[in-house]
Amino acid sequence: RVNCADWSDLCTKQNVTEFPVVKMYKEGETPVSYTGMLGTEGLLKFIQLNRISCPVNITSVQEAEEYLNGELHKDLISYSSVSVLGLFSPNMTTVKEDFTEAGNCLKGYVITGIYSEEDVLILSNKYAATLPALLLARHKEGKIESIPLANSPAQDIVQIITNALLETFPEITVENLPIYLRLQKPLLILFSEGSINPQYKKAMLKLAKDKHLDSLIPCWLNLQNTPAGRGILQAYFDALPPLPLIVVVNLHSGGQVFAFPSDQAIKEQNLLLWLKKLEAGLESHITVLPAQEWKPPLPAYDFLSMMDAAASHHPTRKDPECTKETDASEKDKKQEDKSAIRKEPIETLRIKHWNRSNWFKEGGKSFTHDNKE
Repeated sequence: RVNCADWSDLCTKQNVTEFPVVKMYKEGETPVSYTGMLGTEGLLKFIQLNRISCPVNITSVQEAEEYLNGELHKDLISYSSVSVLGLFSPNMTTVKEDFTEAGNCLKGYVITGIYSEEDVLILSNKYAATLPALLLARHKEGKIESIPLANSPAQDIVQIITNALLETFPEITVENLPIYLRLQKPLLILFSEGSINPQYKKAMLKLAKDKHLDSLIPCWLNLQNTPAGRGILQAYFDALPPLPLIVVVNLHSGGQVFAFPSDQAIKEQNLLLWLKKLEAGLESHITVLPAQEWKPPLPAYDFLSMMDAAASHHPTRKDPECTKETDASEKDKKQEDKSAIRKEPIETLRIKHWNRSNWFKEGGKSFTHDNKE
């Protein structure tokens, strides 16, 4: 742990401009920054997945199959349920470099591997992948899918992999909500008190598979795991409605909230008809969320100007507080202490005076301001 207040030069050299920040250093490798939430689960995943260098260099078809089946790094599968393998012919130099750069960017978040031997066509034919391509091995579902990579730069590859890692029908939590909000799509949320009915999940997955939910982010929220969901529902409705309940929230354009009719069963056909009505503009919203910017509740303190103002109103040569620091019982040192005070740098006296008088004064103003709000 490094306190950047004490080691400002060190932190500046490491390009640390915001706090707190977590970086992992390995000898001979570029430092990797952790950009997720500072929770135990996310940080542990980052540390564990950084044990291997990514992308992993696969040297044979057999090793590639072991990698895709989760056998090559079995101890890390619990931290990365998806493994990504890039398939390239030996002469695809540029796209291999881009994929390698993307793998380095995603280090600590997902396991990536690369295979570009002469017999790469064995894998591309088996998984119906046109080179260059990505193979995504979803270990929980036990399936492997391919994604083409035609002329994709490194940042596009990062985005392709990041999007592919997202679940089709995820449980929304405080930790993963920002990831899905970045997609800039309306949320189709199923609110539930506890685990959801498997039939509801089946209906949602079927709609997603048939491409009926491409313009939405289907998800569900468990109020037992995420109690903040109660506050969300109370913002949408006058009173807490009976659950389960489905709403569509258009956060990014308009703020409209639409509720699936509570008298209808949550079935694939009913949901599809309702979504078509929404798309046609035949459904009325239940509320509109106000457009509000998330800003700090109070302006930042300009400490330097506060110190200068204190010094200008209370000249340090007449500062009575400084003279009070002299211990009255040590009369033999009184003159010496006064002399030392006169010789103190002006900035030191400013800070002393500000610490005693202005801190409580400004704090009082802040408290009064908070109460008024």
